Amino acid sequence: MFATPEQFAATNKANIENALTLANAAFASVERLAALNLNTARSALEDGVANTKALLSVKDVQEFVTVQSALAQPAVEKLVAYSRSVYEIATQSQEEVSKLVEAQIAEMNKGVAAALDQAAKSAPAGSDVAVAAVKSAIAAANSAYDSMNKAAKQVAEIAEANVAAATNATVKAVGTAAKKAPVKKAA
Repeated sequence: MFATPEQFAATNKANIENALTLANAAFASVERLAALNLNTARSALEDGVANTKALLSVKDVQEFVTVQSALAQPAVEKLVAYSRSVYEIATQSQEEVSKLVEAQIAEMNKGVAAALDQAAKSAPAGSDVAVAAVKSAIAAANSAYDSMNKAAKQVAEIAEANVAAATNATVKAVGTAAKKAPVKKAA
């Protein structure tokens, strides 16, 4: 019933491995996000220079409006693509952390169940009701955790669908607005 030094060592080793796995997942996500931001900044700078050159080469107001409208659509599409990439990185990171937490909870539940079984074997007669009550409480807690986890996943899926719909609507609206931009003629 008492933990041995080997059990403490094994538990500590497992905790350190879990912490390292979590740290590696976090670093991988930060690395992906940094690369995305660097590439986006480089692209924005290049696009800014090209757009400025295009706007400086216009001869009249009508051409200026046409060029400006033509530049708006790709800029919005790139912004939407960037937002999607950030969201994807965040979602993948959250999934990795969730898997780690779920694995740790499952392992902890196994440990608690084994400890309860061991305690039940060495407990005095008549204590089986108390052990059954504790097992029942643990089963109820696990069930509640599973229900909350499923609900959280459903909320995340709904949010993801809403973000995708809003993004597509934004791209369409900007595209439509760019096509319908008023063209003013120079006097």
